[in-house]
Amino acid sequence: MLLNVLAVGDVASETGLDCLHRHLRALKKQHDVHFTVVNGENAAGLGLLPRHADEIFDAGADVITLGNHTWGKLQITDYLEDNPYILRPANYAPNLPGRGFGLYDGPKGLKIGVLNLMGRFELDCHLSSPFLLADRVLKEDFAAADVVLVDFHAEATSEKGAMGWYLDGRVQAVWGTHTHVPTADGQVLPKGTGFITDVGMTGPALSILGVKPENSVSRFLGGLPRRYEAAQGPGKLNAVLFTIDTDANRCVRVTRCDVFD
Repeated sequence: MLLNVLAVGDVASETGLDCLHRHLRALKKQHDVHFTVVNGENAAGLGLLPRHADEIFDAGADVITLGNHTWGKLQITDYLEDNPYILRPANYAPNLPGRGFGLYDGPKGLKIGVLNLMGRFELDCHLSSPFLLADRVLKEDFAAADVVLVDFHAEATSEKGAMGWYLDGRVQAVWGTHTHVPTADGQVLPKGTGFITDVGMTGPALSILGVKPENSVSRFLGGLPRRYEAAQGPGKLNAVLFTIDTDANRCVRVTRCDVFD
């Protein structure tokens, strides 16, 4: 079958949550989406609360992934333990709450593996290698998976690209999150893995990465440090659709699916 997987960019602030509620289900219907993964780590600005996770699921997400702001709101720790459909980066220390990958039921009995990883460059050099961890998970935990999807939360475009090529032919889709800017390099790599460097952001459209532009401008002009504030105004939803031929075990198409208020 042709399996349509939607990857939704980082949900930022209440504007992002509102945008997700207003547009995600219609977008899924429009593109006949079978499985949806939403990165939710900025729903509260830095991190998310259990109520934010509930809202994201209610909006239509099948799985929530996180990133470097996973622990921004420590109230989420019990939720991470209790709900197998929310993932934090798998290469955090194994003693930390939650899980970094899961195997989920898809249409027609398909088993869909989702792996959440975080890059080390400019984020956290104390993480274990996401590349070596991916090897282990694919070998030991996803042996029964029919489709494997990877959200790679990373700063450097080179590190994201390296992950895509490293996993080419072993997983069906790799997408980058974290930088909040959608890239134009959606492609199917030579061995059949769908890849894009960054899917973008779901949040305030008139912003710098989701925050008030004056916050960032002031920083670059040497202003005093200040707390970033979420921008107001219209929202946008950045997403990418991966069309996967499950019989051929490869991605056949990568399509941008953006919605603006």
